[in-house]
Amino acid sequence: MIKGVGGIFWRTKNLEAVKKWYSDVLKMDISDWNGTMIKSESANDTIFSFFTEDDGYFPQDQQVMLNFQVHSLEETIAHLAHIGVPLAKKPESSEYGKFVWIADPDGRLIELWEK
Repeated sequence: MIKGVGGIFWRTKNLEAVKKWYSDVLKMDISDWNGTMIKSESANDTIFSFFTEDDGYFPQDQQVMLNFQVHSLEETIAHLAHIGVPLAKKPESSEYGKFVWIADPDGRLIELWEK
């Protein structure tokens, strides 16, 4: 029945700063309607998963975690360092891939993933 993820939507108190941050940091082309269309690539996976209220994988006061799949985590980390965006957690590797975390201007933890 489900074909794919239709979108991710949330509220922010500082729209212009958040739009600029996502554009500068994650290279998203944010349009005048305050969003962008992310075209899925053939090797891209979309994960839909639940976590218990007390799971420590991402902050417990954050109800939703964004995860973006990147082509090269090494290049992404270099880009983040170049523009002065600190990592929120040290890079990690597991059988699922490589991961790094950053925080957006609202303090929302974002996971970047290289499969």
